Amino acid sequence: MSAVELVEVWRGDMIESRHRGHAVICGPTGEIEEAWGDPDAIIYPRSSCKMLQALPLIESGAADAHGLTTKQLALACASHQGAAIHSEHVTRWLSDLGLSDDDLRCGPEDPRDRSARDALIRDGGTPCQYHNNCSGKHCGFLTLTRHLGAGPEYVALDHPVQQAARDAFEAMTGMDSPGHGIDGCSAPNFATSLHGLARAMARFAAATEDGTSARNRAAARLTTAMAMHPELVAGEGRACTSLMRAMGGRAAVKTGAEAFFIAILPDLKKGIAVKIEDGATRASEAVIAALLARVGAIEADHPAIQALTDAPLVNRRGVTAGHVRAAQTLRA
Repeated sequence: MSAVELVEVWRGDMIESRHRGHAVICGPTGEIEEAWGDPDAIIYPRSSCKMLQALPLIESGAADAHGLTTKQLALACASHQGAAIHSEHVTRWLSDLGLSDDDLRCGPEDPRDRSARDALIRDGGTPCQYHNNCSGKHCGFLTLTRHLGAGPEYVALDHPVQQAARDAFEAMTGMDSPGHGIDGCSAPNFATSLHGLARAMARFAAATEDGTSARNRAAARLTTAMAMHPELVAGEGRACTSLMRAMGGRAAVKTGAEAFFIAILPDLKKGIAVKIEDGATRASEAVIAALLARVGAIEADHPAIQALTDAPLVNRRGVTAGHVRAAQTLRA
């Protein structure tokens, strides 16, 4: 099966561009309830799978041994903006571990938050690793490394941290990973099918904090932490944050590079995974918003949904010249 048209870009009364991709909605046991494109397409989930990578942090007992808060658990799943609210939490977390920026392995990155970036320039500073959008995930890796007494190169494929991450990833997706790539933050990113990732998100959605297994309880805690702290998972102006706020803590959503998006919907016991073939974030945002409305997680006319499923294209004079619209086949 091939990708299908999921998003239309209109200018005036004509479709100017189209975005094609795949999407899967899974129920609580991992069964496909609806799908567009190819559910068996093999993908790199990129940062959309950070909650899977964070499972061993809780399962191992490391999170409780180090007294991690819900804010730190949310940051372990985050692709943040490098704003002060993010970098202050990360640097404090490193300090609590007796570590420094040099112990991170994610690489330096200019803050994506404009105010933080401008302040860094004015001060004559240089970007640090704690500004990296993945630094919270890496603090989680370092916490697990400390707990396991493992070596400092925690992003190596054969490191105990990454072995634990792969085990959790494969167990939750329900399939052996066919391979891996190196993510932007240097950690391994394991491949799976789109169905596999949606199945993992449905398993997160069905998990409970009083569940019978450590993995079940860990999944529920991570979902709760993300939903409680949407400003830490992404940041102001980001779709992840606006959608989670709009759903009032009842769901977790997460983007990934190259136009990936997932949703964890505990009330509905459903998981969603979206991949746009050309890597356009504007398209993955439109699709995830449309699907959230389709399954009844939020009203289709909610401003946060309308802002993404029918996003205006505004030119430099402030004139609305067109719209980015989720295809009619996705709409509730």
